[in-house]
Amino acid sequence: MPHITLDYAPRLAQIIDIAQLCDLLRRAAIDTGVLPLAGVRVRAFAADHVSMADGNADFMYLDISVRLRGGRDLPTREAATETIFNAARAYLAPAMDTHPIALSLEMRDIDPALSPKCGTIRDHLSTGDPA
Repeated sequence: MPHITLDYAPRLAQIIDIAQLCDLLRRAAIDTGVLPLAGVRVRAFAADHVSMADGNADFMYLDISVRLRGGRDLPTREAATETIFNAARAYLAPAMDTHPIALSLEMRDIDPALSPKCGTIRDHLSTGDPA
């Protein structure tokens, strides 16, 4: 973990590179120093239908959801939230200067007792990250 999911207004993909943003957020999560390289997953989904505020079709949003396996203290989660949010905000700044875009992020814990995991990603990492 973490799993980072981007939910966005489809029009946003016309003005920013969503794949590039996914990679940027992957690197930002790793750069926190508290989220394991092998656990970072970033995926993005455009909404099929969007209606915002007064109904203006030009309005867009990017909602970032970060799900973490429980166990990190609040200051650690706050610092990671700030790092990831600031990376997204900086990336979107040029677009937000000229387009109506709402940006939000929510980080939440997943109870490890209710979230079994298995996988072989760590076995195939080129970096040798044991975390």
